[in-house]
Amino acid sequence: MKQELLITITALFSIAACDSADDAYRVVGELESDRIELTAESSEPIVDVSVREGDNVAAGAVLLRQDDSRARARLDEAEASLAERQARRDELVRGPRAEQIAAARANVEGATQDLAFRSSELERISEVHKKGLASPDLLDRTKAALDAAKANLKLRRAQLEELLAGTTIEELAQAEQAVKQAAARRDSALIDLERHTIRAPVDGIADSRLFELGERPGQGQAVMIVLAGSQPYARVYVPENLRARIKPGTEALIHVDGLDGAIDGRVRWVASEAAFTPYFALTERDRGRLSYAAKVDIAEERERLADGVPVEVEFLLEFTR
Repeated sequence: MKQELLITITALFSIAACDSADDAYRVVGELESDRIELTAESSEPIVDVSVREGDNVAAGAVLLRQDDSRARARLDEAEASLAERQARRDELVRGPRAEQIAAARANVEGATQDLAFRSSELERISEVHKKGLASPDLLDRTKAALDAAKANLKLRRAQLEELLAGTTIEELAQAEQAVKQAAARRDSALIDLERHTIRAPVDGIADSRLFELGERPGQGQAVMIVLAGSQPYARVYVPENLRARIKPGTEALIHVDGLDGAIDGRVRWVASEAAFTPYFALTERDRGRLSYAAKVDIAEERERLADGVPVEVEFLLEFTR
């Protein structure tokens, strides 16, 4: 009888020791998701809400829209400016039209004939002036008209040479840069227009809608909160005595309140700095109070769990009993 009692007591102590060892690798926390705040880049009113709170959303899905009338007008203006700059560049690349060159040649011919007329007129007035039949004033005016005709001929010839030479390299470079500048303005206006539509950046859940239809959010204000990922993760705090053995990739079991059985998990991240101070000049007792935040991902394919549910995480570490 005494021998049986001794065996029973020994077994109970062994079980208690196992439970104590298992508990040493358990930490508590809760399920969380990465929260993404989507902000409004303009103060235009909300004209459409495409999701309800709690809906699953895919990356790129439209969540809500703001009035984009003003942004569309700016885009139209930018596109018109770009078309104008492109047309001007194309005109310079093509060079002067044949009609312009023909008109310039005609101007040169007309200036040549006018110069010949002024020259003959000066000769006639000079002869008349020698005979005393013309005033000096008339002779001066005739000489001035001849000088003007010479200058006009030079001008017309220069204009013709300019057309025949075509567009310079510098003019083409300026036109090309003007087109790039207009294109950049068009692209900026297009981005502004697109950002009047709030889209989900990742797969997740539309958690909170902070503004209702018709309301006008301020620029930079959050309008929607999305919980990222197909599953939340367990956020726990690792005690100092386990920190050296926990690293990304460490396997774990996640015990979720309200669910039967454990869920397979894997450590994603462990903080390199303790969550609770002090960090230095610690006694051995003080060091035992340090904790390090960690994220443990759910490694199974299953229905999404709810955020905020308390959990216990058991790290699968080898230990000596």
